[in-house]
Amino acid sequence: MTSPDASAALQDRAFAAALDTRLQTFFERETERVAAISPHAVPLVSAIGDLTGGGKRLRARLCFWGWRAAGGSEVSETAVAAAASLELFQTAALIHDDILDRSDTRRGRPSVHRVFESLHRGAGWSADPEHFGVSAAVLTGDMSLSFAEQLFAEAAAAVPREASAAARDIFSTMRTEVMAGQYLDVHAEVAPPPEDPREQLGRAMTVLRYKSAKYSVEHPVSLGAALAGADAGFRAQCSAFALPLGEAFQLRDDVLGVFGDPATTGKPAGDDIREGKRTALVALCTAGLEPHARQWLESVLGSAELSDEDVDRVRTLMHESGAHDRSEELISSLAATSDAALAALPAPDVARAGLRALADAAVRRTR
Repeated sequence: MTSPDASAALQDRAFAAALDTRLQTFFERETERVAAISPHAVPLVSAIGDLTGGGKRLRARLCFWGWRAAGGSEVSETAVAAAASLELFQTAALIHDDILDRSDTRRGRPSVHRVFESLHRGAGWSADPEHFGVSAAVLTGDMSLSFAEQLFAEAAAAVPREASAAARDIFSTMRTEVMAGQYLDVHAEVAPPPEDPREQLGRAMTVLRYKSAKYSVEHPVSLGAALAGADAGFRAQCSAFALPLGEAFQLRDDVLGVFGDPATTGKPAGDDIREGKRTALVALCTAGLEPHARQWLESVLGSAELSDEDVDRVRTLMHESGAHDRSEELISSLAATSDAALAALPAPDVARAGLRALADAAVRRTR
């Protein structure tokens, strides 16, 4: 007899294949639609397709397993469409995030605004190539968000009215929270940090929660469950599992942003420090430093000219202050809370196994 873990792995792979096919078909259709307007506009769709093709599909797969946990069928065009919409929502967020952070790379390749900047330079066009790159990337991100809405509308239209209304509310909430979280992240980079280290950590956790944790884990699971007809009580139990997992996922991302291997993460080491990110890791470090070391850390946060030696010193301070160990403790605690909530979720064993596999991958990763 096949174990729940083995069955979940088979279903997960089959779903991922169906999702890839759906996205490929979608991009082919949208490429034709845009090409009919002008061949010069085709790179917009190509950039979205290239970036969407390089992810781990975490949000999409969480949506599928939320759907299955609430009793949704193993094979479903509705679940695939909803998952595809989340992939395109994520792509839009990444494109805009790289502009805000002035990041040169994403997943080991040039970020979208740099792709369009290179297109400008290679063609020898007039005016400022950097401005063109940013302008084109903003429009590309907007197009990806529009595509996400298009696919979500398709999924929502395929289910009963009550399920559709619940799913639409989750999607709308997710969209608003991500924008607010992104703004709070940018705001934290320029506003004076609170004197109280506890308040610094609280602000960092708010950004973490709304910019990433909710839309990366909580909302995808809840969205899948809502489309399958889950009631508010079941969705609350999904959130009890998914929100702490999402927070652990982003804390792991923050640790990798400083300590990860660029060859694995696809991002230069120390990017978060150069961008001045007020992460939970930075807040924990600040709380554990002597005044002179804290002053030095504050002076280098957000410095684009930060040397590799300075990045190494920041890493050392994060170890010596206990921030790295404390972050790992927080990740472990949040993962344990999530595990307990998942064990209590009244879902089929196979669905619980699918969610558990994704939870393990989210917090025990190197990229």
